[in-house]
Amino acid sequence: MKTAPLFEIQDLHVAVEGKKVLNGVNLIIQRGEVHAIMGRNGTGKTTLSYTLMGHPKYEVLQGKILLDGEDITALKPEERARKRLFLAFQYPVAIPGVSVASFLRASLKSVRSGELQPSQFRTIIKEELKKLDIPESFMTRSLNEGFSGGEKKRLETLQLRLLQPKMAVLDETDSGLDIDALRVVSENLQTYRQTKDVQGQGRGMLVITHYQRMLNYIKPDVVHVFGSGKILESGGPELALKLEEQGYDWVQGA
Repeated sequence: MKTAPLFEIQDLHVAVEGKKVLNGVNLIIQRGEVHAIMGRNGTGKTTLSYTLMGHPKYEVLQGKILLDGEDITALKPEERARKRLFLAFQYPVAIPGVSVASFLRASLKSVRSGELQPSQFRTIIKEELKKLDIPESFMTRSLNEGFSGGEKKRLETLQLRLLQPKMAVLDETDSGLDIDALRVVSENLQTYRQTKDVQGQGRGMLVITHYQRMLNYIKPDVVHVFGSGKILESGGPELALKLEEQGYDWVQGA
């Protein structure tokens, strides 16, 4: 019996506040694969990421989103998270009064409650803080309040490593990062990519980015050019280098 792809988008059409933005997105990501989506601003890349996570503002007009062969198109964001889908936001939201520690414990309890004892939470968090070079004092701060771009992205990488998703969507995780922060975050994402999920299977990753620099660390298996609300061109890692050198003018519809 043929195994279903880890993640699949079938003919996805989406509108935002009555305006159609996505126009038939098709994508298949197998276990262990990393796909990168590159494209100009305003082409629908962030709309795609929010739609995949189930943001209620984004109306699916047609098509399906499948995780491990299961149709999750109608599921709420928290239900998708429990199925082990993860989204790293381009602009993480600040939540004054909610500490990083409280947020992480609540997230772990919601997504991995059946795997971990409460006594394990602190130990696991401390281990991951060290790997990302984040001081423990970070845990007492209000979530993303007054954080630099690098701090926000390190926190999202920490969340990903703690929640152990099958499939991670990274929406411009490299934005706002200096060279050192980019290296630390990217190397940790690359390490995570190489690990197996709780069933011992490979994980998937969809990296949405403008620049080749992050892809120097997270080597994609497939690169897609996004424009006019759909995928216009696909190829290997060399496609990202071509876009870096030549821009998007050569891609029809971009």
